[in-house]
Amino acid sequence: MLIRTPIATIYHAFQLAGKYPSSERLKVFHDYIALYRAKGLTPEEYYEFEFEKRSEDFRRDFLGLNEQRYYLDLLNPLKYFSLARNKFIAHKMLENTGVRTSELYCYYQPEARYPENPECAFDLAGVLRILKARGTGSCVIKTTESSHGDNVWVIQNIDYQENDATLTRFDGQQLTLSSILSDEPLIFESVVRQTEQFSAFNASSVNTVRFMTALYPDGSAKVIATFMKIGRAGRCVDNAGGGGNVDVCVDVATGEIRYAIQFDGWRHVQDIDAHPDSGNPLNGVVIDNWESIKAEVIRFQQAFPYCKVAGWDIAITDEGPVVIEVNDFWDRTGQFFIRRGWRNEIRDCYLAWKATGKDYSVGPQRLPLTDKQLAAKFR
Repeated sequence: MLIRTPIATIYHAFQLAGKYPSSERLKVFHDYIALYRAKGLTPEEYYEFEFEKRSEDFRRDFLGLNEQRYYLDLLNPLKYFSLARNKFIAHKMLENTGVRTSELYCYYQPEARYPENPECAFDLAGVLRILKARGTGSCVIKTTESSHGDNVWVIQNIDYQENDATLTRFDGQQLTLSSILSDEPLIFESVVRQTEQFSAFNASSVNTVRFMTALYPDGSAKVIATFMKIGRAGRCVDNAGGGGNVDVCVDVATGEIRYAIQFDGWRHVQDIDAHPDSGNPLNGVVIDNWESIKAEVIRFQQAFPYCKVAGWDIAITDEGPVVIEVNDFWDRTGQFFIRRGWRNEIRDCYLAWKATGKDYSVGPQRLPLTDKQLAAKFR
C-alpha cells in the first residue's frame, strides 16, 4: 500500500503523526493516508478537526479543502470572484438587486481619480466632503479585500475639523481620519443595530448567523446549514479566525441554538451552555422570527446567482436580516460547529449544475491536484 502512496503524502503523514502521543502515532499515520486517498483530506484538517475522534458519519460527510475547490470551480467560478470578495463591488451588487445591506457612506480608492462623486473619493478631502455631506456621526470602516474580521474599525463618534477628523473607536481610542487613509481601499458603512435578542448574546459585537445556501438550475434555493458566531465582551468582531469567541449550531428547521462552544483556537475548545462573560443562556434559545429570516436569505441567494453556493454572514436587525458579507470560498470550520459535514449538499448542487452542460470555468484550475486526478477521486 505505502509503495503506491506519494512520498509527499508519507512525509505529511509522519509529520501529522508526530503531533500525537507515541501510542497513537501508527494508527493516525495509517488513518490519515486512508482519508487522503478517499477524500483528499489535508493534514491540517485531520489535526484541527480532530478526525481521530470523529464519528464515521462526520468523517464520511466532511467536505475538505481539495474536494471543495473541485466543486467550487464550477459553482463559484473565477470570473465572479470579485463580486463577492471586493466589499465595495459586493455591496453595490447586493444593494441593486434588492438585498438588504448596511448603508454605504463612502468608498475610498486612492488609485482612482473620480470626478466629484456622492460616494466615491480618492483623497482625504474627498472623504471628508462625503462624510460631512451625509452628516455621518458614526460608522464602520473596513478594508475592501480582508476577511475573518480583520481591519475593521467601529467608530462611535466623528469630530470634524476643517482639514481632518478625529475618530473615536468603540473602545475609546482616538485616531485621525488622515492616519487611516493610505494606499489601501476602504469602505465606510453605517453601524448595524442588531435586535435586543442578539445584543443579549454579546453587546459589544454584531453577532452574525452564517447561512450556507445553495442555488439550483430551476431557480430554487435552500439553506443547507446555519451556525452563529458570537463575540466576547469588549470585542467588536465575532469571528472565530483569531480564536477566543463563542460559536453555536443553529438548527436549520427550528432556529434553536445547540452545541455552544468556547473556541480558544483549534484543539482548545470547551462545551458551554451560556456565554462565558455575561452568563446569558445559549443552548435551547430559539431565534425570533426564524422562518421569515430564513425565507429572506433564500431570496438573497436567488438574487445572487454568481455564487451558486454561498456563505452569508447575516446580522439580525429589527428590520430583518442584513448582509454583512457574502463568501464565495468559505472555510470548513462551520462543520465543526454544527457537528456534521455538508459534503452531500454541496455535491448535489454541483451535480445538478454539471448536468446542465454549462461551463462557467475560466483559465486554469485552482487546484493542488489536477482536474483529472480529482475527477477520478470524487466521482
